[in-house]
Amino acid sequence: MSTIAENLRRIRKISGLSQALLASKAGVSQQLISQLERGENNKTTELPAIAAALGVAVHEIDEDFTPGTTGMPTKVIPLISWVSAGAMMREDITDEAIGAIRISDLPDNGDWIALSVTGDSMDRISPPESVIVVDRTDKRLVSNACYVIADPDGNATYKRYRPSPMRFEPVSTNPAHEPIIPDNEPLIIGRVRRSILEM
Repeated sequence: MSTIAENLRRIRKISGLSQALLASKAGVSQQLISQLERGENNKTTELPAIAAALGVAVHEIDEDFTPGTTGMPTKVIPLISWVSAGAMMREDITDEAIGAIRISDLPDNGDWIALSVTGDSMDRISPPESVIVVDRTDKRLVSNACYVIADPDGNATYKRYRPSPMRFEPVSTNPAHEPIIPDNEPLIIGRVRRSILEM
């Protein structure tokens, strides 16, 4: 279970706000934000205002907060740019965040990132500009599941796994895309658990 300090710091960084800007938006002091993020203050009546300024529900900051009947719990997931596979593997990827999205009904034990799909190599599942949600803790290969992996050049790519022989295939309307057949154990960033398309 995460602390208020950890949750607030993570959500604030994903949102791209400084402590001062968050304090200004929430109508509280920067000192209070700093105290909360350092774990020096866990009892404040200002959490609803801080959560509203971040665009999240209070229970996303304080997991012990009992939400009312006004909605389903959500997670704030960093939307990151398509950087190298190695960069996607780093524990702290807040520098790569280009925004954040809120997703409901995700397991608590995942390490979640979101990526905006470019290109047409997976357009039968995720058309360009759709968003995929990736669990970086889930690296166990399952036949027909989709993964973000490193391609032979070290770039991150999104493909469907097939065993015997091991390969990562495009699922595309474009026949020019070819499968990736790794020579060694592939670098797996994580399993794609959801594909979202705005209509």
